[in-house]
Amino acid sequence: MFTVTSKRVLQRLRTTTTIPTRIRWHGGPTVSKDAPTVNVTFLQPDETKKTVQARVGETLLQTAHRNDIDLEGACEGVCACSTCHLILSQDLYDSLPEPSEDEEDMLDMAFGLQETSRLGCQITVSEDMEGVVLEMPKATRNFYVDGHVPQPH
Repeated sequence: MFTVTSKRVLQRLRTTTTIPTRIRWHGGPTVSKDAPTVNVTFLQPDETKKTVQARVGETLLQTAHRNDIDLEGACEGVCACSTCHLILSQDLYDSLPEPSEDEEDMLDMAFGLQETSRLGCQITVSEDMEGVVLEMPKATRNFYVDGHVPQPH
């Protein structure tokens, strides 16, 4: 139950602060194991290709983690780092919604930034992605802790 003071604080916050309308959950959206899938290929830093089944509705970061692809995601998918940086084909890049300002800010810190760079935690797999190739950069910048490898939930 709110007190009068906390109601006033909330009212003041609402009128003086921009409150984000997008809720970010660590790990990304929950997607059924029975969800439809599409084949996507990760071009890994060592130039090997790994084709996996991505569940429609999950993020590309979730797809990578579920398939033991070394796409870090130090912030656990909340758009607070650049360690899930991917380089997309021009066609795929053009088909996606514009990146948010938050994503653009994080991409500014990405190693090997390209015109078609996006964060894997911000791209939701769709049926249109069948057969796409996603290039992983040769390195990442992790300002969290050297050697820390987050574990998916």
